[in-house]
Amino acid sequence: MCSQWKVTTILSGCLLVACTFLSSVAQQPQSANQPPAGVSFQKEIVYGTGAGEELTLNLARPDKANGPLPCIVVIHGGAWRAGNKAGHDRQTWDFAQRGYVSATVGYRFCPKYVFPAQVEDVKCAVRFLRANADKFGIDPKRIGAVGFSAGAHLSMMLGVMGKDDGMEGNGGNPDQPSQVQAVVSYFGPTDLLASDIPDRSMPLLKDFVGGTQTEKPEGHKRASPITYVSTGDAPTLIFQGTKDPLVPHTQAYKMIDALTAAGVPGRAEFLVGAGHGWAGKDLERTVAETNAFFDEHLKAKPSVAAVKKD
Repeated sequence: MCSQWKVTTILSGCLLVACTFLSSVAQQPQSANQPPAGVSFQKEIVYGTGAGEELTLNLARPDKANGPLPCIVVIHGGAWRAGNKAGHDRQTWDFAQRGYVSATVGYRFCPKYVFPAQVEDVKCAVRFLRANADKFGIDPKRIGAVGFSAGAHLSMMLGVMGKDDGMEGNGGNPDQPSQVQAVVSYFGPTDLLASDIPDRSMPLLKDFVGGTQTEKPEGHKRASPITYVSTGDAPTLIFQGTKDPLVPHTQAYKMIDALTAAGVPGRAEFLVGAGHGWAGKDLERTVAETNAFFDEHLKAKPSVAAVKKD
């Protein structure tokens, strides 16, 4: 039996992507809003605060597990300004059925909250999961992140940044590391200061960083995953369409060049002719590859990228 994610662009000219998980595994019929048998699911768990606002996540885990399990954090897209973590609930259920704890996280949106608020929030979520590892049955040394579009950008930031890089925020659990041990990126931007950013994406970056590339070049640099790549970072899998109108495929080239130079394991797959999302056989294959990548780097053994900067 197989599972698939349906990825669709829902706002033209905007990095707003809805990713809905559709399961076709053989099991008892279930409500669209209810997890499958054997999966425990908790909603609206407060994982920290940002600017006085409570930040929440939804968490799934298998009812029966032998020992602490690896954890996968799922981060939604939406140009850092929109989206809903609940759109990934079913995806967390699927990961739970595969033997993971999985959480889909909410974060503050721009333009009300500009960078680094979004980075601070997802780092806070990882620290919370580590601080509560015993409660949720998590192995704190085996945490991964997968994201879509803006969520992919945030996932990559989690893979290359640690405490020494800053942006930890004041959301809670400051004693815990925030770096993850494996990352999967679906069409995420990597270098926000680069000249290949298309005109239609520039207003989105301006709202996210709080200014244009010319007005805030240092901010765009600090907001770019490529800035922090170094030896020992999390293994990374990148999926990118070659006709993406919002995130050009050259952004992925830049990231894999940086990862290669630093000796970070992983790979990139370019889907020729695909845009900002895809469906059908391509989607089934990339989902299967995502699962295999996490199994390789989180299940087989603790990652060599074990919280190097924290």
